[in-house]
Amino acid sequence: MRGQNSESGSLAQTFAIPLKGPRSLMVLRVYLDTSVFSAYYDEKAADRRIQTEEFWPRRSQFVVSTSELAREELQRTPDATRRLALLALLDSLTFHHVTDAMRALAVHYIQAGIFTEVMYNDAVHVAAAVLTRQDVLLSWNFKHLVNRRRRAQIKDANISLGLPTIDIVAPPEI
Repeated sequence: MRGQNSESGSLAQTFAIPLKGPRSLMVLRVYLDTSVFSAYYDEKAADRRIQTEEFWPRRSQFVVSTSELAREELQRTPDATRRLALLALLDSLTFHHVTDAMRALAVHYIQAGIFTEVMYNDAVHVAAAVLTRQDVLLSWNFKHLVNRRRRAQIKDANISLGLPTIDIVAPPEI
C-alpha cells in the first residue's frame, strides 16, 4: 500500500476481516451507538427524542446493528424501569461482539490522537462499525463523534490502514 510503513501494513492485516454474505448496494448498513437508544427516552432533550422516535419506524429501511458495548453501556442505566425500556429497544437488532481487532483499532485511534483515553468506548463504537463494514454510524454524540474534524481524522486513519471509511451522522441525516 502506497505511503505506509510496515507497522501500518501489519495493522491493516490485523483489521482485515471478510464481509459475511453478499453486499447489497441498495440498503445501508447502519450501526447505532448508545446515544441513539438513550435519546429515545430522553425528556431533557425533546428535539432529539422526537427525531429518534421518528427514525425508529424507518429503521426497517436499513440493516441496523449495534455492538455488545451498547448493551453493556445501557445495562449501567441506574433507573431500573428506564434500563428495561432501553434494553427492549435492542430486541430486533443484530449484535456484533467486540473483538480484539476492534479493541486494537480503538487503541490505534487513541494513539493517533483522534480520541482520548476517556473516549475509549467511542473509539470502540467506531472500530466496531468500521470492522463490521457498516456504511453509517448513527450517533447523537456531537462532541466526540458527529463532528467534521473527528470524522476527517477517522477517515484519514482508516484510509492509511486500508480500511473502509464510514459516515458518522445524526439520525435526522438518514
